[in-house]
Amino acid sequence: MLKSKCKEAFRKMRKNSILLFAIIMLFSIILAGCGGGDKKAASPAAPAAGGKKLIIYTSMKESLIGGIVEGFKKQNPGIEVDYQSAGAGKLMAKIAAERQSGKILADIIWTSEVPDFYNMKKEGILEQYKTPLLKEILNPFEDYDGYFTAARLGTLGIAINTDKIKTPPTQWSDLFKPEYKKAFGIADPALSGTAYMSVALLEKQFGWEFFDKLHANQARIGKGSGQVVDDTASGELAASLAVDYITYDKIKKGAHIALYYPPELLIAPSPVAIFKGGPNVDAAKKFVDYLLGKEAQTLIANEGTLSVRPDVKAPEKLKLPDSADALKRSIKIDYVKMMASKEATIKKFTDTLQGKK
Repeated sequence: MLKSKCKEAFRKMRKNSILLFAIIMLFSIILAGCGGGDKKAASPAAPAAGGKKLIIYTSMKESLIGGIVEGFKKQNPGIEVDYQSAGAGKLMAKIAAERQSGKILADIIWTSEVPDFYNMKKEGILEQYKTPLLKEILNPFEDYDGYFTAARLGTLGIAINTDKIKTPPTQWSDLFKPEYKKAFGIADPALSGTAYMSVALLEKQFGWEFFDKLHANQARIGKGSGQVVDDTASGELAASLAVDYITYDKIKKGAHIALYYPPELLIAPSPVAIFKGGPNVDAAKKFVDYLLGKEAQTLIANEGTLSVRPDVKAPEKLKLPDSADALKRSIKIDYVKMMASKEATIKKFTDTLQGKK
């Protein structure tokens, strides 16, 4: 009798549970059909084409890339963007590791190491994209074919400590004068890609005799491009071969330094490229176009380097040369040959300035 009553109670309990579950499901369906409250409105914006964030690897400093990314997102609210800012060498090592694992995680690469882009193009990992803005910009690459495009024209000049050098330099040969003896620094091209490019350009224009004379005046090899400018600002050096935006950043902070450009200009382009086969190629193309547009190029000019757009001028207080004129005055070089001779050029430079010839 007791067993029979238990079975009946269990059947009623199960029946009620099924009925309760059905009521809950029905209520959920009705609620969803009515809009589902606030949760749907809080869903994130649609991601970039391909279902992932647009990822950018760049050697540009945070204050520049951050502003450009924010501007791009405002113009393209449906595209999510993330970036990693680091030295070009670290980024290339990261890309190499990712290739070993089977997939490059970034969609875009933007640095100032031109030889890296020729290498990546040769290895077949870059997407060919000829931006429709090409007719509006200055192109430093005579062999341009769309695998990478200059997005910035970095310049190098002679930075002087204005407390130590009273007569500004007007020629590269001024570096052989007594006031620069033991007091001129140039970054080690083995550590800095920008320094290597400047050494290659100066050797192309003036030959190794130029570096023989620097050695005779006891020029010094520094470390990174930033360090030689720091040493000029502190007075440890009287002058250095200096990158524009690094120098102007020091000037803005009150350093007693100034940057001067001899007639033969050293220009280090900063190319941007899209990785081949990524999930967000269409979004990446939009970013390249935005980067070459007037809004982003104005941000670049305001950071103390040259825009690739002739209609974007740097602030007058920076005293940068005009972009179009600078490109005309720049020392031209075959980047492929420069890349092939890198090891030999660095060794000869080091031996020359250390008197090991």
